[in-house]
Amino acid sequence: MTATDRICATKPPRGGNPFQRLRDLLGESEPGKPPITLTIGEPKHEPPAFVGEVLSQNIDLFRKYPPVKGSEAFRASVGNWLVKRFNLQQEFDADRSVIPLNGSREGLVFACTAARDYWLAKGLKSADEQLSVILPNPYYHSYGAGAHMAGAEAVLLPEKEDGTLPVLAELDPKLLERTIAFYFASPANPQGTVAPLSYWRELIGLARQYNFFIFADECYSEIYRDEPPVGALEAADSLQEGFANVVVFNSLSKRSNLPGLRCGFAAGDPDFIAFFTDFRNVAAPQVPLPVQAVACRAFADENHVIENRRLYNEKYALAEEMLAPVFGPITCAGGFFIWLNVHQLGGGVKAAKLFWEKAGLRVVPGEYLASAMPDGQNPGADFVRIALVENLEVSREAFQRILTCME
Repeated sequence: MTATDRICATKPPRGGNPFQRLRDLLGESEPGKPPITLTIGEPKHEPPAFVGEVLSQNIDLFRKYPPVKGSEAFRASVGNWLVKRFNLQQEFDADRSVIPLNGSREGLVFACTAARDYWLAKGLKSADEQLSVILPNPYYHSYGAGAHMAGAEAVLLPEKEDGTLPVLAELDPKLLERTIAFYFASPANPQGTVAPLSYWRELIGLARQYNFFIFADECYSEIYRDEPPVGALEAADSLQEGFANVVVFNSLSKRSNLPGLRCGFAAGDPDFIAFFTDFRNVAAPQVPLPVQAVACRAFADENHVIENRRLYNEKYALAEEMLAPVFGPITCAGGFFIWLNVHQLGGGVKAAKLFWEKAGLRVVPGEYLASAMPDGQNPGADFVRIALVENLEVSREAFQRILTCME
């Protein structure tokens, strides 16, 4: 067995939607206490106060079909935010390098098919070979949907249990030669792992050597504990060779507590953004102009983001105080999930059922957010994912209920 065989699963992800699987698991069983739901990463903090005002001021724009490229103001606001947030020193042409999305998920899925068509059109991949897409494991299931839509083999690359990232040097060159896209999330969902600059630079080097795109899912980039996570564009900028092969996806859902607004963006490699824009022009809906106006205001304001981050970090501090004595360190570098090792309860599936039936706490088994590797091991099997989306007092009650399940 080669090093690549040990770390990669060459089977498409299976198992369906993790939340449907959870519903099937719990079935008709009654909660042991009034329910607390900490499953979906749906922020419940207050959205910015200016949202209603901006929508009201731009209400007439709902009469217009929005351009697929978005408004000039939207592209400029995103570009300005990216330059400032990631300290970009190279010229970043937002008109050529930014496109609005109906939330980052839409872009992450559609981009994979565009990547396939891009590389085939360039003659740098062959339609006669089995093309591949590399995914992290655990993974956001939309990555798997993207690979499926592109007709590509999904190759899973697991993060180790100790939180260290996969060794990129162990990847088989033959795999990389047929790869069209490499999905990578930092901070990761669900583990909260943050990739250092050196890791991003190494990955960018491979993408340029073997002709594939890095699809960097950075929707949790502004939810962190201490230091702002390094971004993929920031790493590309440090190499001083432009932004080729790098595309980042982000949105207002987590940063600004606006998941229902459905507004995000893709940014990076200008050649791909142009190709992707043409693809979306016939395949995807545009983002309404009043929604883009809200985004312009949101990306220009950091105060609400700072407060949002403070609220999450307050809950992590409480979780560390209450849960760490039993489970070990709780706090991760980024995101708003607790990736809790419940091996002592028989693994994530048994723990999720126990938490519901004894304590009325609804969480997701880690096994449902990952897939088994060639050795049959699922890297999420020992874990549950807990979304810290409720307020501090509800979170305190949830943590106390977890402790009662350990008695």
